[in-house]
Amino acid sequence: MTVSKNINNPVGMGGGQRKRLSRAERQNNGPHRNLDRQSAADQKAELVRKMREKAGTAESDAQANDDAAQS
Repeated sequence: MTVSKNINNPVGMGGGQRKRLSRAERQNNGPHRNLDRQSAADQKAELVRKMREKAGTAESDAQANDDAAQS
């Protein structure tokens, strides 16, 4: 086995070849980040849905109270 000039990096040992990265992946914008963004969007949508439900129930309660007060 041949040894490179750097004794800590012998040629032919470990590592293997590196995968070719796209430009987006080199800029830390790979598929894992897209999945993170998707999950964040899902969480936001769920939060918005819950807030709207809460606002809708509060609004319907307010209308019921107004109707009772007018009667």
